[in-house]
Amino acid sequence: MAEAARFPYVELDSVLGAASSLPYLPLTLTYNDRSLAVSGLVDSGATVNVLPFQIGEQIGAAWDRQTTAIQLTGNLAGFDARALVLSATVGQFSPVRLAFAWTHASDVPLILGQVNFFLEFDACFYRSQSYFDVRRKEHPR
Repeated sequence: MAEAARFPYVELDSVLGAASSLPYLPLTLTYNDRSLAVSGLVDSGATVNVLPFQIGEQIGAAWDRQTTAIQLTGNLAGFDARALVLSATVGQFSPVRLAFAWTHASDVPLILGQVNFFLEFDACFYRSQSYFDVRRKEHPR
């Protein structure tokens, strides 16, 4: 069985304290030869991974070169989104390719959702103890 990496919940508002804590995962995204350290909200209720526009720009992606349109729903339904595949490194795990809906929205967190973060990693949340574990999917030999 693969080893799990443990991460603390991140408190977003000191006034609200623990009530504002969320499972943000530190990871490094790589596109072409450019890397960027970011944090993503691990969201088991999100259907897809979502990449905010400014992070895509910072990593060197060109909006006009991404030709596959993605239709987002919910709060992001009114924003254009394009498919963008990046290499992602979480902790000491080997890099994995993550597919993102790169949205033109800027006021949105980087979201790690079912497609395809949860297809590559298992996550176990211990909210009452303010930490979560992430384990890389074991591939058949």
